[in-house]
Amino acid sequence: MILVDNALKKRQQSGQPIRVGMVGAGFMGRGVALQICRYVPGMELVAIANRTISQARRAYHEAGELVTSEVSSVHALEACIQRGERAITDDALLLSRAEGIDAIIEVTGAVEHGAHVVLEAIRHGKHVVLLNAELDGTAGAILKVYADRAGVVYTVSDGDQPGVTLNLARFVLGLGVKPVLCGNIKGLHDPYRNPTTQEGFAKQWGQNPSMVTSFADGSKISFEQAVIANALGMEVARRGMYGPTVAPGTPISKAAEWYPTERLLDGGPGIVDYVVGAEPGPGVFILGTHDDPIQQHYLKLYKLGPGPLYCFYTPYHLCHFETPNSVARAVLFGDACLAPAGAPKVEVITAAKIDLRAGDTLDGIGHYMTYGLAENYTTARAENLLPIGVAEGCRLLRDIPKDQVLTYGDVALPPGRLIDQLRREQEVHFNPPVLAATAEPLVPADFALANL
Repeated sequence: MILVDNALKKRQQSGQPIRVGMVGAGFMGRGVALQICRYVPGMELVAIANRTISQARRAYHEAGELVTSEVSSVHALEACIQRGERAITDDALLLSRAEGIDAIIEVTGAVEHGAHVVLEAIRHGKHVVLLNAELDGTAGAILKVYADRAGVVYTVSDGDQPGVTLNLARFVLGLGVKPVLCGNIKGLHDPYRNPTTQEGFAKQWGQNPSMVTSFADGSKISFEQAVIANALGMEVARRGMYGPTVAPGTPISKAAEWYPTERLLDGGPGIVDYVVGAEPGPGVFILGTHDDPIQQHYLKLYKLGPGPLYCFYTPYHLCHFETPNSVARAVLFGDACLAPAGAPKVEVITAAKIDLRAGDTLDGIGHYMTYGLAENYTTARAENLLPIGVAEGCRLLRDIPKDQVLTYGDVALPPGRLIDQLRREQEVHFNPPVLAATAEPLVPADFALANL
């Protein structure tokens, strides 16, 4: 990104590189490690935490850092950082607590675990960069409140499709164009995919089958579009979004033909959505309007068409390649790529992938039992719908037929979870009625919102 490259070079020349800790060493985490260690002057990846510590070591080794020190305390981690050694641990909270780390990259995709890491990092004055749309889509609004009050940046990463979309939206807004639809280009959508059906694809690319499944079954696209909506104050036009399928190779420049024009031109807050099959995939696009007739004339001259809807797009998203940009934006400029703008606007709710039976314990996102659907937050709250970000580990109280959405009344929540406490605080902070199913307070009293 312009400005970031020169700013990082100055940090390198001054001998004051940005020091980063990363939580998660899976497929995407290893890519982030490779990028920072080999290709980003002015930034150092000083520590990696992963539940399986051998994976943290692997991430460093693949990035060319062959000497690592295993640590199990904050003191040992801080000593490693001071000596310039690369540290690995299976305790992610050490990274959140240690001095000498400017920012934490959270790249696990796990909601409950990620919430602990992020909250602790904020508590200790660290900027947070997420490659975890699941967490942001579940409790990002309240985590952003915590970060603001602590004076740190909370942001979703550049490179992932939500971050690419927000960068494009800022560009479009700078032209005087009003975004009315923010879209995502997908190659597949089948809500009944599971880790077994996706095992071959996952093996081909060295990915986790459940993560691959979350892309195929629509859960990930729901989270990605939800976090965009929450950053821009947008909505979904209907539960699950429109998600039209077009002939393979159809250019995204035709996107204005696929969505109800009256909905896009009604002066409302705009919508988020997606399309299956268009090119260039897997990019992102924005449909926008401009009220100035003279500027409309120029847009037509520049081959954006006659309007009233103009299509802007980015033909790719490069995920881990761009994550260091987010770190630099946060640490050097206090700038977030993407963060909730206030109260949630879109929620990702839980639908049954199969017939579910009373007494079953729900598995995780991208597994066998559920898939996610984007729904407007006011509707989800009014109907007491269960966010898929809190569904894992819940015990079913009644049978649920395939494709029915779940409510809080359908499940018993596991006791003592931080994510349930954050959801309760989010409800209270933004003033809507509190959901009936909540957990006991878990956040320490000295870190409660009122005292932060």
